[in-house]
Amino acid sequence: MNRWSALLIAALAAWCSTATLAALPGPVQRELRRAGIPAEALAIEVREVGAARPLLQHRAKAPMNPASTMKLLTTYAALELLGPAHTWKTSAYHTGEIHQGVLTGDLYVQGSGDPKITYEAFASFLHQLRANGLEHIRGDLVLDRARFALPPHNPAAFDNEPLKAYNVGPDALLFNFKTVRFIFVPDAAHKTVLVRAEPHPQGLTIASDLKLGDQACNDWRASIQPQFESESDRAHATFTGTYPLACAEKSWWVSLFDHAPFFAGSFRAMWTEQGGSLSGGWREDRVPSGARLLGQLESPPLAELIRDINKRSNNVMARQLFMQLAAREPTSAATLPAAQASLAAWLKDKGLRFPELAIENGSGLARGDRISAEHLTEVLQRAYVSPVMPEFVASLPVLATDGTLEHRMRGRVAAGMAHLKTGSLDEVRALAGYLLDHRGRRYVLVAIVNHPQAATAQPALEALVDWVVRQGAGRKAKRRH
Repeated sequence: MNRWSALLIAALAAWCSTATLAALPGPVQRELRRAGIPAEALAIEVREVGAARPLLQHRAKAPMNPASTMKLLTTYAALELLGPAHTWKTSAYHTGEIHQGVLTGDLYVQGSGDPKITYEAFASFLHQLRANGLEHIRGDLVLDRARFALPPHNPAAFDNEPLKAYNVGPDALLFNFKTVRFIFVPDAAHKTVLVRAEPHPQGLTIASDLKLGDQACNDWRASIQPQFESESDRAHATFTGTYPLACAEKSWWVSLFDHAPFFAGSFRAMWTEQGGSLSGGWREDRVPSGARLLGQLESPPLAELIRDINKRSNNVMARQLFMQLAAREPTSAATLPAAQASLAAWLKDKGLRFPELAIENGSGLARGDRISAEHLTEVLQRAYVSPVMPEFVASLPVLATDGTLEHRMRGRVAAGMAHLKTGSLDEVRALAGYLLDHRGRRYVLVAIVNHPQAATAQPALEALVDWVVRQGAGRKAKRRH
């Protein structure tokens, strides 16, 4: 290639880039330039609800990593396949005899994949067992986790942060998101800091040499030096450094145990706190036929749980819900390939063909996930005319009001005018959902950035939201690829 050919190719590339950028609203162009992000890293589709043609379309067919906006597909599919009133039941069974509060035999606890068994809900479940006549268990605690059939989960695989709560994998007996909540309580009178854990499972020990400090509470974790030693069924947490008196009470969630020993160790500790006893150990097995039901914990309905998934972008709950797509029959064991196949069959039944779609676990916490802005727009268009629309839309964060958007774009023209799901990974920033323009017209908006500088893309995405609310309805519809 000679020098003139090389210059011509470079000039054509620059012209194509400029032409692409010119298709975007001016405020979006300016923010992309400030961020150092090329237009080729951005995919957009903006379309009025029910309209055949988009208001704005830019690289909308390109396969993009959508980060947590993939939760929109998971939760919409779950609402239609399971129903908004769907609940999960965690059940306790026994095969022995209970006499004067003593069970001679084993207690079985069977999970169904409940996405949100909190510490408080489980304490209520144990209280129910006590109220039903159980006090002392002269046998083992037996865990039935057979509803999910999953390979071993590596919590370090995504980003080498195995103790982070968002890296917890799904489980049929998921409890408290498999995390210990460390609670820090300053005592000004004694100049000490109390550290306690909820739950405090058998096998967990805590040591603290924290001192009270007079620094501001802005970044309180930075002044604490934690050390966590973790194995499958035991863990030790050490906290040194200073804790700001100005913080009052704060919490830190850490995943330290494997699912089964965490559940079993927490059960024993909480059962003992309620005055019960467990003389045996724990093991895993199926509930035998003929076992008698002793108590049951029922989850809130799906319509309520997806508010946590979308408003707070809860990855663990999203993964748990995705598995449920393959466990709709009470006797079936869910696998990840079966969940993916169930989603594909649902899309096919709706006449939707997304050849670029790649979905690993339903949460968007995956490097290989892909969907185009055009097809995510189609998902949102279909959801808006679905019978489950009210529950679906209500699960999304309201701009400048709640969820992951609580502190975003306050005082701007679009504040309170949009229900949008956020997405954030290294090299990914995304927004997707619904918004009203200044004339009361409702639009679907999908905007995804995939670029090493994606962390700086937020102003460009927010400029797009403002543009649609303020000016979009007054412009002639455009189509750009």
